[in-house]
Amino acid sequence: MKKATAAAKSTATAKPAAAKGTAVKKVAPVNRAAVKKAAPAKKAEAAAVKAPKPPKPPRDESRTALVRRARRINRELAEVYPYAHPELDFENPFQLVVATVLSAQTTDLRVNQTTPGLFAKYPTPEDLAAADPEDVEEILRPTGFFRAKTKSVIGLSKALVEQFGGEVPGRLEDLVKLPGVGRKTAFVVLGNAFGRPGITVDTHFQRLVRRWRWTEATEPDKIEAEVGALFPKSEWTMLSHHVIFHGRRICHARKPACGACPIAPLCPAYGEGETDPQKAQKLLKYEKGGFPGQRLNPPQAYLDAGGRPAPPLGAG
Repeated sequence: MKKATAAAKSTATAKPAAAKGTAVKKVAPVNRAAVKKAAPAKKAEAAAVKAPKPPKPPRDESRTALVRRARRINRELAEVYPYAHPELDFENPFQLVVATVLSAQTTDLRVNQTTPGLFAKYPTPEDLAAADPEDVEEILRPTGFFRAKTKSVIGLSKALVEQFGGEVPGRLEDLVKLPGVGRKTAFVVLGNAFGRPGITVDTHFQRLVRRWRWTEATEPDKIEAEVGALFPKSEWTMLSHHVIFHGRRICHARKPACGACPIAPLCPAYGEGETDPQKAQKLLKYEKGGFPGQRLNPPQAYLDAGGRPAPPLGAG
């Protein structure tokens, strides 16, 4: 009996010890490095929730769906840029056609800084047609390719004097016959000097309409035809302004500001640029980023919207 009692005591003593060992587990030390690594991941997840990536329209998007999406993008841009306008300073069709020819391979800003001196000295086609090329070259030097541009503007001025009585013609077939004037320049003049609808296929327009999958064409005339077919003809001129404004301000060539883009949910190319809203905001240009615009004498509506005139050549 004593042996059994002793064994029972031994067993009873052992059980609490085992229970005690089970209850008091050793806790592994905290891996602070792992916690630090996990923190950015959690922040990334939170960011992803706040700014979800808009779905891309399918490659097999129907024609009807494409037209609806394209027109909705234009409506959205019209609300963002109600003051959209041609960004070349001009007072008459002659100044506009000359300025547009000069805008090749340079910015509208540089043209606007250069043309005041040119038009002060040669205000009419007759004056520019009779100009000394060397004098004109010196004025146009800041725009680049100044010799070729001098030849073009003097040549088109002579053509205006000799063929059109010193007046800029209001027909596409006549405009494209002028030296240095192609379809893009002609549509700029027709749309903004004569109020006749036209699509301006510049580098910004080409880039954006392909990003939006309005067309896969790369040749300007094909882009013009395919995009034009998506919209009523009456909208062509303002459509061009909306797209070009957006390309200069937000949807840049190298780093589009996707996180600040008002049409992100409609854009198949969303994510090609900066998607973080705060970082994207820093990429904005012109009035969207508080910077001066391209015109020295912009329309009042642009100034009312917070835009600022560009400085004259040589200022600051």
